Amino acid sequence: MTYPIIELAEDAPTQLEQLGTKTKFWYRDENGQRAMFKRGRPGTGENWAEKVCCEICRMLNIPHAEYELAVWKNDRKGVVTPTFVPKGGRLILGNELLARVVDDYDQTKRFRARQHTVRTVMAVASFEAIGFPIGWSPPEFIVDASGVFVGYLMLDALVSNQDRHHENWGVVLLPGEGVFFAPTFDHASSLGRNETDEARNDRLTTKDKGRSVEAYVARAKSAFYATYSSTIPLTTLDAFREAAKIRPVAADYWLRQLDGIDKVAYRDIIAEVPGAEISKSAGDFAVRMIEINANRILQTDI
Repeated sequence: MTYPIIELAEDAPTQLEQLGTKTKFWYRDENGQRAMFKRGRPGTGENWAEKVCCEICRMLNIPHAEYELAVWKNDRKGVVTPTFVPKGGRLILGNELLARVVDDYDQTKRFRARQHTVRTVMAVASFEAIGFPIGWSPPEFIVDASGVFVGYLMLDALVSNQDRHHENWGVVLLPGEGVFFAPTFDHASSLGRNETDEARNDRLTTKDKGRSVEAYVARAKSAFYATYSSTIPLTTLDAFREAAKIRPVAADYWLRQLDGIDKVAYRDIIAEVPGAEISKSAGDFAVRMIEINANRILQTDI
């Protein structure tokens, strides 16, 4: 059984979305709920990567935005995601939050923002006023939203997501009810989705360690820096390690979640992506990336 592909009506758009670099619009789904269509760039695997990461989040109990594969106007492929912001609420992104607590924070840089450190974000997420993601029941080991963010960074390390910049996390402000950490969203820059099948096959079969999948995932960069004076961003694994040092009990919980998943489950998730959306090479490469990353993460000392 494969994941469904939602077909949107040609007149579906009700509001264009300006944030980001891709074609996006809001529409009302069959239940009348506000949802967004986000078109993947042709020739990339952004759509299947988003869906696969969504299903991995579900397995790990990481609060996440829901995604389904979709198509609009017959050939414009993308994903749809129901809004996770209740009516009357507002999503406040990380750059806006950090600008309120960090002197001279540059909100305009998505990448190479040296003030975007793991320690700073974890401090913000630790604010007592910030509650857990709406509708998510935290385990006893997670005491505040910073512990949730540890899980987000473990996910990034698992799928080599290099797009956790300061507009890809945030909080939901719900007047009269409070402020809640947002579920994780936007994972399309993961799992080697932009590589060619030729490059994937080469890395899967090469005997050159420098060209191997192991070397490939080890180079995955996050959008975080160790300190304000750092010149090179942390790797996705090192970003998780930094967060794990700050919230070791939460990290231990997420590591146990990861350790409890049979590797076959990842292959099963990817096998459910329709064949027209993902090549065999892309699927094999993504599975291998996850397997290697899971082993690297589980070897982390806290």
